[in-house]
Amino acid sequence: MKIAVLVKEVPDTYGDRKLDLETGLADRAASEKVLDEVGERAVEVALKYADSNPDTEVVLVSMAPATATATVRKGLAMGAGSAVQIVDDALAGADLSLTAEVLAAALRRTGFDLVVAGNQSTDGVGGVIPAMLGELLAVPVITSLNSVQITADSVSGERTLEGGTMTASASLPAVISITEQLPDARFPNFKGITAAKKKPLEVLSLADLEVDPMDADAARSIMITIAAAPPRSAGVKIVDEGDAGSQLAEFLIKNRLA
Repeated sequence: MKIAVLVKEVPDTYGDRKLDLETGLADRAASEKVLDEVGERAVEVALKYADSNPDTEVVLVSMAPATATATVRKGLAMGAGSAVQIVDDALAGADLSLTAEVLAAALRRTGFDLVVAGNQSTDGVGGVIPAMLGELLAVPVITSLNSVQITADSVSGERTLEGGTMTASASLPAVISITEQLPDARFPNFKGITAAKKKPLEVLSLADLEVDPMDADAARSIMITIAAAPPRSAGVKIVDEGDAGSQLAEFLIKNRLA
């Protein structure tokens, strides 16, 4: 079994997060950078299976700048066997389509039986990369799993629906995404941190993956403009003089909330 886990370096959610109004990109210097928590939980899903199946190979896959290598190695310190990091200046500000294309190319090169990812990153919050990967790799996809069971030839789990839950399963190879309902990730111990420094971490470029970020035939999104969010203004205050219900109804209708 070979399980590929998608991980990402993101600004710490406990720090300030803001956009650079000149570039339109997240100002990553504004706060400490960490391994995304839901990505850590995805690593835990793979490692938990590997704990009871010693022949399992767990490889991390990340599209991140060269400065993120230390963050990626945290996943190796947790217990993953190797990592692949895609580093290329042309990927700065990559949209979801290009990101999915690059990750799919890396996964084809690395090989996999199962791809595990978080349901959405805490910085971009796109939430569509796992589904896009399933399409590009032509394998089944199950998204937003709250539990995961892996066997030698299938994966299954429970996901939440409006008003209930459902159990979904797929044969391998497949792509799944998980939610923060999965258990917390294990902490790297001293032995793991020391071993992580010697584990293989392959750095690939777009040329290695034969991906053209400027492909005119590929679907790409273009940012037209960006502006700071306006300061929060006071809301509408309704004073009850016997007609508060009518005023509230009129407000909801006017703002198309009813």
